[in-house]
Amino acid sequence: MVLLSQSSAAVVTATLPAVQAHGEAITSRFYQRMFEAHPELLNIFNKGHQATGEQPAALAASVVAYAEHLINGGDENSWELILSRIAHKHASLGITATQYTIVGRHLLAAVGEVLGEAVTDKVAAAWDEVYWLLACELIAREARLYTQAGVGEDGSVWRHWQVVECIQETADVVSFRLVPADGGPLPTFTPGQYVSVAVDLDGGGQQIRQYSLSGRPGATHWQITVKRVRATGDAPEGVISTLLHERVTAGDTLRLSPPFGEVSAVGDTGPLVLVSAGIGLTPAMSALHHLAATKSDREVVLAHADRSAAAHARRHELPELAEQLPNLSVLLWYEDAADGELDRMKAAVNAGRLDPNRIPLPAGADFHLCGPVPFMYQVRAELLRRGVSKDRIGYDVFGPGMLRD
Repeated sequence: MVLLSQSSAAVVTATLPAVQAHGEAITSRFYQRMFEAHPELLNIFNKGHQATGEQPAALAASVVAYAEHLINGGDENSWELILSRIAHKHASLGITATQYTIVGRHLLAAVGEVLGEAVTDKVAAAWDEVYWLLACELIAREARLYTQAGVGEDGSVWRHWQVVECIQETADVVSFRLVPADGGPLPTFTPGQYVSVAVDLDGGGQQIRQYSLSGRPGATHWQITVKRVRATGDAPEGVISTLLHERVTAGDTLRLSPPFGEVSAVGDTGPLVLVSAGIGLTPAMSALHHLAATKSDREVVLAHADRSAAAHARRHELPELAEQLPNLSVLLWYEDAADGELDRMKAAVNAGRLDPNRIPLPAGADFHLCGPVPFMYQVRAELLRRGVSKDRIGYDVFGPGMLRD
C-alpha cells in the first residue's frame, strides 16, 4: 500500500475540504495554464470534454479521492480498478512520463492561484507529494502496459491501418473493418477492449477518440462501430464521428493504438449477462461473436435497449448468433412499439425502456454493462439491490470518470 508521509498527511487532512470545495476551479485553471504553455497537448485531450467541463470535473474528483484514500485507507480492490482504468486510458493515448512533470507543475501552480495565501510552502509540498504518489503509480502501470503491447523504443503507440470495408449499419452508425497497412499481424485483444483513433483536423492538429473493438478476436480484420453524434440543443455535433462518417471510405488509412482496456466483456467461464443501450452494444457484440467462434455452451443473456428497431445497429446478426450459441437468451427493449421481427430466434421484444428488474440473474454470473452513464447507474444500482456482488459487475464508460458506488 502506498503511504503518505505523516507530516503531509496532517496537512492534507486539514486542507482537503478547501481543495475539494474549489476542485473544479483549480482543474479548470490548470488546463488553461497548461494549454497556454503547451498547446501541443491539445492534440491529446478531448476538446468536447473540455468544453462541457467533464474533464476538469473528473480530474478534480480523481485527485481529491486519491488524497482521501491516502489519508483514510479504504477498499484497495476499488482503487485497483480505478488506477487500472486510468492507466489503460492513458496508455491508449500514448501518455509519457515527461507529460506527468508538465501536469504536476501546472496543477500545483493552479492550486496556488485559486487558494491564494492559504497555500503555504508546507501545503504546496504536501499536495505535491499526493500528486507524485499518484503519478508514479500510474507511470509504472503504463510502462508495463506499453511493454505488454509491444510499443517500440520510440514510445509511439500509433500504427497505420487501412480501411477495407465500411458497413452502413443504420442511418447514424457505420462499422469500419481495418487491417494493418504494413501487412503485419493483428494484435490479439479481449472483448471489451478498445482502441484509440487519431484523426487529423482541418486547419491542423489532431483529436483522439476511443472506440470499442466490435468484432471478434482472431478474425482477419479489426472492426470498430461508430455512432455519429448529432447536434442536440446546446451540444454541438461530434467532430470526429462526423469526420469518420463523411470522409472515410475503403482504401483510406487511420492511425490506431494497440488495444487497451481493463474490463473483459466475457468474464470468467460461468454464465454471462450482457446489458447494453444504444451504441453500447459494441463490446457485447464482440463478446457474442467470440463465444460463437469458440463454440461456447455457456449460459448467456443479452439485454439491449434502443430507440427503435431501425436504430438498433447490427441487430441482423442476432439470429445467426442465437443459432450458434445454444444457451443464448435475448431480451430487447425499444422505445417505440415492439415489431416482432426477431420472433424466429425467440427473442423477447418489449416496448419502452429497459427494466432492470427483468434482467435474469443466473447463479454465479458475470455482468457487463455498456451504455449512457445514467442508464448504467440505474442498472448497476438495481443489480446491487438484487444481491449481485459489485465485483461481478464490469462496465465501460465512454468519457472521463467512473461510476460512483
